[in-house]
Amino acid sequence: MTEQIATLGQLLDAAGTTWRAFDIGRHITKLDKKQFLAIEETKIPYPYPLAGHAWLAIQFWDVKASKEPYVWFLKFPLDEQSRLVSASRDHFANMVIEALGTEITGENAEGKLDNNPYVFTPNANKLAAFNAQVKCLLKQSASQYYEYAQLYFSGKLGFDNWQSVAVQGIADFAMRLDNDTNLANLQAAWGQLPVEVLQPLSAMLEHVAIEPVFAEQLLAYGLNAIEQKDDIALVAALRSLSKTPAQGLTAQLVDAVLRSDMNTQSDVLLTIAGRCFSTLEDPERLHVFMDCCAHHTEIEQLFVSIFTDLVAIPSIRPHLLGILRKENRSETLARAIGRLFS
Repeated sequence: MTEQIATLGQLLDAAGTTWRAFDIGRHITKLDKKQFLAIEETKIPYPYPLAGHAWLAIQFWDVKASKEPYVWFLKFPLDEQSRLVSASRDHFANMVIEALGTEITGENAEGKLDNNPYVFTPNANKLAAFNAQVKCLLKQSASQYYEYAQLYFSGKLGFDNWQSVAVQGIADFAMRLDNDTNLANLQAAWGQLPVEVLQPLSAMLEHVAIEPVFAEQLLAYGLNAIEQKDDIALVAALRSLSKTPAQGLTAQLVDAVLRSDMNTQSDVLLTIAGRCFSTLEDPERLHVFMDCCAHHTEIEQLFVSIFTDLVAIPSIRPHLLGILRKENRSETLARAIGRLFS
């Protein structure tokens, strides 16, 4: 059995399942099967590495059965080129085959992988967002908490009465902005939302391709947050804008941050690196961003941490390595780069 099965895709196919793969390390992003196969065969680097690992959700189900889909949350190490360490994937596949054979959707599968070293549990926000997104993809009803969240964002309960709004309800609402009057209600409510709602909501919206009309509102909100020096509001705007198809608007906000007095704040810099990383594929913007990181003084290892994070992303890596060779850089940036190798 193990000789014939060389990849997770083959294992899932051999078990007769229908399956999908998602990256859930940064945004929740569906990986198409050709891309996933190329990743498994180490033909291409993993596109969204985080902390030296690929963070995956594999959703699969037996077409003949009516049960809910199964999900594996898996974390595999990557090499220095961000390619999958095949030995770890092979180890996981062998452990599955030894425990379950190819009966991975049977009743006997429950709990068999609980102590597997490659299995992890996402945090509450990520798990709620993933559950909400999967229900949308499968055209299933939202959770029992959705309607109450809808009612809250309509303003009828009063925005200070947030205590009974469940995180899963916020996630369902965020993933269904094209339903009913959800988007219009959210746009009307946005400026009145307390921080207790704004923070989990932005943690959901970072996985949503929000419409340009809402993205424009968030850009204005973020620009105002810069003027007011409100880092909580600014981080919420950056997170919420990070996956919009209107990436030009995200880039506008990032550029405004980098020109502002908030351009060395740790939470802001970490949010740009972790969520708005696509905007850093522009070499000039990346140079300015790394210079701002170098000028940050509160957290000693911030520059090293962000450099290590970004250099692993295949679309950013060549531009970041290019900065190492650049001559026209500030003394502060040059010193920070020097410390990378000391």
